[in-house]
Amino acid sequence: MSEIHPLVDEGLGNSSYLVDLGDGRALVVDPVRDPSAYLELAERRRLRVTHSVETHLHADFVSGSRELAARGARVVAARAAGLRYPYQGVDDEEELDLGGLRLRAVAAPGHTPEQLAWLLLDGGEPLALFSGGALLVGGVARTDLIAPDQTGPLTRAAWRSLRRLRALPDDLRVYPTHGAGSFCTAPGNAERTTTIGAERAHNPLLAAPDEEAFAERLLGGLGSFPPYFLRLREVNRRPRLLGAGDRALPALPVERVRRLLADGAVLVDVRPVDAFAAGHPTGALSIALRPAFATWLGWLVEADRPLVFVLAPGQDRADLVRQCRNIGYERLAGELAGGMAAWSAAGLPAGRIEQVAPGEIAGPVLDIRQASEVEAGHLPGAAAVELGALEGAIGGLPAGPLTVMCSHGQRATTAASLLARAGRRDLRVVVGGGAAEWSAATGRPLARP
Repeated sequence: MSEIHPLVDEGLGNSSYLVDLGDGRALVVDPVRDPSAYLELAERRRLRVTHSVETHLHADFVSGSRELAARGARVVAARAAGLRYPYQGVDDEEELDLGGLRLRAVAAPGHTPEQLAWLLLDGGEPLALFSGGALLVGGVARTDLIAPDQTGPLTRAAWRSLRRLRALPDDLRVYPTHGAGSFCTAPGNAERTTTIGAERAHNPLLAAPDEEAFAERLLGGLGSFPPYFLRLREVNRRPRLLGAGDRALPALPVERVRRLLADGAVLVDVRPVDAFAAGHPTGALSIALRPAFATWLGWLVEADRPLVFVLAPGQDRADLVRQCRNIGYERLAGELAGGMAAWSAAGLPAGRIEQVAPGEIAGPVLDIRQASEVEAGHLPGAAAVELGALEGAIGGLPAGPLTVMCSHGQRATTAASLLARAGRRDLRVVVGGGAAEWSAATGRPLARP
């Protein structure tokens, strides 16, 4: 009896799947770079991972298929993916014999040109569809991540793929790769899995009456995405294998950190926002370590810059390294030995940022949430610039004191650190809530476009 085990990366908003083939073997669908979670789950269930199956060349994370191949798995992907390491390339309708079960490739271009959905079969009975980005819960994956001149053709291809998939049985369980929180998706449902019947009934894109309406609904719901998406597709043709030293984060003395920064390294402070506000190395970029850490690192820091980190004593170094590696950041120089205390003891310049509650907001306000969040309700008169676009917009912001807000305080602290690095002073950050909490505290309504 086959069992399917989802493994969700909440930060990336994606799911991988370990499929128990019922005979002591397992396959993994769309693994992220670090294979530890799949191997540990397989070991607990006394399984051996024999196949790693890709639905498409990913833009939002580095694939773990090559890592699993180094441990004996066979990689299976679209022939058109053009992987530059050994793999079994397949085309539409080709099947993989899994010893009782079969895996059938279903060409489903749209999110990417080479995308395959995979239909798991027991005899002639369909058991599951691993849809990649071709069909999501309440949507489909975006079609604008390759190049502007391909968005139109890929959107039309996505429409045709969706029409093909909707013909499958209503009770067929669907296991998408992308889900809530992924910038590869248009806004959709928070559920991670679905059925063909549920999508036929509730997916507004599947319900579009024609290709033109489908394109309007899909492309009209797309927001911005991190720039690292534009390079990982090529990285995934041949990801670099991780070595033993790639999971470590060396401790660097203050003087070594100073030399690295003078040579162009970026200092990233991953401590909680309260710690950063109380005191941080001047010029440090605040990105609090949390599930979404990798997304904002990839949005704001170039991949070829060496990275030095400031951490608090109890923070998870392994998680930090894993998140960096999962989006292809290879130049992790290390962490500041002794943390902020060592920096202060060396007499080096430090900064502080005032924190305020939502009800204490006064003066000019900068809202750095995504455009869709701002449209749902914002403070009257607030300037709005998405965090990912802030560095290019600093020169156009009003001079003088500025209060920066998001929905909780983490993104706003990142924004304030960018502003401070650009020379802005008299900054405050709203913590403990955002626009809704301001409205509740003041009794004033939010503005909407």
